[in-house]
Amino acid sequence: MLAKRIIPCLDVREGRVVKGINFEGLRDAGSILEQARFYNNELADELVFLDISASLESRKTTLEEVLKVSEEVFIPLTVGGGISSVERARDAFLHGADKVSVNTAAVYDPKLITRIADQYGSQAVVVAIDVKKVGEKYIVHTHSGKELTKYEALEWARMVQELGAGEILLTSMDRDGTKAGYDNEILREISTSVHIPVIASGGAGNLEHLYDGFAKGCADAALAASIFHFRQYTIREAKEYLRERGIEVRL
Repeated sequence: MLAKRIIPCLDVREGRVVKGINFEGLRDAGSILEQARFYNNELADELVFLDISASLESRKTTLEEVLKVSEEVFIPLTVGGGISSVERARDAFLHGADKVSVNTAAVYDPKLITRIADQYGSQAVVVAIDVKKVGEKYIVHTHSGKELTKYEALEWARMVQELGAGEILLTSMDRDGTKAGYDNEILREISTSVHIPVIASGGAGNLEHLYDGFAKGCADAALAASIFHFRQYTIREAKEYLRERGIEVRL
């Protein structure tokens, strides 16, 4: 069995790490480089850098900040926000990214996933899927959660797999920042319906939530922000807890 991964996420806006609730009400969560160094030293399995307003503002990711982070960390780095072309993906890789995360641009141009995968390999392509429950259905949203799309979550997850995605980053907008736990219903449905890894995101408030994401949601990795940014827990504490509960992790 592959070890489960713990992945802190740097949501970046205007040169700072920020965190909100349900994609709104952003508050400062510290220096990008200080947080990146902390997670590198804490032995996080990977690090995600998301320029959260790039697509909403129709601009490119701030790659100068990405380069600074890549020079500080020695764990895999995923970069997202404004990755709208193969050329922009290439720029991210040249600035130190190991993977790119595509979201809004992929919904409007699904073959973008294939083009990047053909050029750099599926293992380098993460498709971020932001979902919100609308009635009884989980609907994909874009532009930092501002726009509703025609896709249901499971339908889109299966599509991106076929298009060449190597991994899915599944974020529950309803749970984001609430610390109420992951939405294990949709997490489990997607994790058990695709054969590529699925990262749980949105709602981690304690270590039991991480465990539930693996045990109940069948996730391959757990992404969290608030509980780590504000030092409620460390990565090491999280891994020790999970190992004691029978989840295989890298220590």
